[in-house]
Amino acid sequence: MDNEKVKRFFAEAPVAIEGNRRLRVPQVEGYRATKQHFETSNAHAILRIPVGCGKSGLMGLIPFGLAEGRVLIIAPNLEIRDGVARELDYSNPGCIWRKTNALEDFSEGPHRAVLDGKNANISDCENSHFVITNIHQLASSADRWLPEFPDDFFDLVLVDEGHHNAAASWTRVFERFPNAKVVSLTATPFRSDGEEVEGDIIYTYRFAEAMRQGYIKQITAANVDPTELYFTHEGSTRRLMRDQVLQLADEAWFRMGIALSRESNVSIVDASIQWLEELRQSGTKHQIIAATCSINHAREVASLYRERGYKAAAVDSRMRKDEREQVMDDLKAGRLDCIAQVNVLGEGFDHPPLSIAAIFRPFRGLSPYVQFVGRIMRVLQQNSPDHPDNVGYVVSHIGLQQDARWDDFKAFDREDQLVFEDWLDPREEGDGEGGERRRARTRGGMEVLEQLIERFSTDEFLDPEDEGSIDELMHRIPELLGVDPDELGLTREDLVQRLLDARSRRAAGLRPERLPVQPQQQRQERRRRLHEVTRSVSGRMLQAMGDAPAAPTLVPLFPDLGARNNIGAVIQLMNRAINERFGFGRDSRPELTLEQLTEATDAIEAIADEVQAEIQAKRQERA
Repeated sequence: MDNEKVKRFFAEAPVAIEGNRRLRVPQVEGYRATKQHFETSNAHAILRIPVGCGKSGLMGLIPFGLAEGRVLIIAPNLEIRDGVARELDYSNPGCIWRKTNALEDFSEGPHRAVLDGKNANISDCENSHFVITNIHQLASSADRWLPEFPDDFFDLVLVDEGHHNAAASWTRVFERFPNAKVVSLTATPFRSDGEEVEGDIIYTYRFAEAMRQGYIKQITAANVDPTELYFTHEGSTRRLMRDQVLQLADEAWFRMGIALSRESNVSIVDASIQWLEELRQSGTKHQIIAATCSINHAREVASLYRERGYKAAAVDSRMRKDEREQVMDDLKAGRLDCIAQVNVLGEGFDHPPLSIAAIFRPFRGLSPYVQFVGRIMRVLQQNSPDHPDNVGYVVSHIGLQQDARWDDFKAFDREDQLVFEDWLDPREEGDGEGGERRRARTRGGMEVLEQLIERFSTDEFLDPEDEGSIDELMHRIPELLGVDPDELGLTREDLVQRLLDARSRRAAGLRPERLPVQPQQQRQERRRRLHEVTRSVSGRMLQAMGDAPAAPTLVPLFPDLGARNNIGAVIQLMNRAINERFGFGRDSRPELTLEQLTEATDAIEAIADEVQAEIQAKRQERA
């Protein structure tokens, strides 16, 4: 198919966009804004549209009346690529053109090709109007595809999750097709690494408006808000009142102490379960997604949920593919109540029953915070803003200072002129498992001992005093009540006050509770955690010493262990040290009490220090 035929298709196909009531507002307005932009400019354009508002479908509409050749769609990962490919497959009854009646005749297209490493070839692209790929497939170091295309092969490049577009691989694509029009679509037009996103924002659809229309869930921040907090730090015990907690939350050491302390983790777990059960009163099995500091922390958080009788699993990038797929299958089938993760379930992960975002880690940058909160935004009931299932909660602890990120999020949505450098701070606290020579720790130097929690501090994203909220509700009253507001004598001022009163009642409706835990369940989980944390600290010890886990370099130092590799040797040394310290027999773990298991788990870092020193001493003896 030659380029002229592609050009005529996009110019002449009878597409129904303007006035199409089946399309969403941002799809029609985003399409219109893009056409208007390229009438006077060829500058890179950015459309700012929240998750769940139809970005994939919009990419199937933009080329009509605009593209003068083939269209390249680039996604940041395979999951998003595959989602776009489904949306733009005219054989799929749920594709954008069929479900909205935007097109009726598909005899001439639009055809699409999906790039992969095995099944696609250049002729597939030549016979298509759309070519859909992920960035790694298109412009990786192997250069499988990019050299295949002439520089005029594409007239329009559409970038999904366009906040990535400043990366080197994306820049190579733009340079490869210098005359192509470029449009990036993203909810967050800024990067977490401080780089600016290339392009001009030509259209914005606010999160608040998307909530009012029922395109995304209406979300509320609900923070654990202790009146008093007791903690230890550097050998001393301190008592803080609420204002002092907020003040110390400015300090990184304090935030990380809150993040890694069992007591504060328990309070976030209990709070998230309370809000979960509040949502589940509708009969729908809503679920929790938890953001944690590290792989070990994710396992700890998952264990706390299991202690309380909730099915939870941790997922991380180091898991075997089959293990990870099993966890995801369990989540999607509703067999899990909670999934705890470390930067794994990101962009493109679409699972509407996730309705509670539990934050156990400090997000310093706005972009990763919004990306994580985006995981709970997809609605269960389309276009139904008042449905009880279209509600989500962001649960955290005031000591993590995530109320600041929440306020930034709301200000960003209002397009307040905040200082972008503060939003884009790339230094995220607690990411990963640590890679420095000094062993990364499972706990910080500060430990929360006790908290007095009498309330949640809550803040709804939608502001009852926002003009858009009032306009929308005044417009919907006749539909909801069958009567005009004037006939009820209901003024805008009355409505605002009623909304404020309703928000106050909702905020006061749920009181924090310490959830009961079965001692047997808790003991079994602590035993599992002692096993997990021993393996985790052993791996980080080897990383700090520069020893490969599968190598046998430590085996000759400890021939009595009978180990085959380094990780086996260190785990055995750790277990031996634990047993010696607490007087455990070699096979006595099943008989240990909850108190013994807790004490051993809490002492794991001190034991690891001793084992690491023992290994270093052995090495010096052999040197």
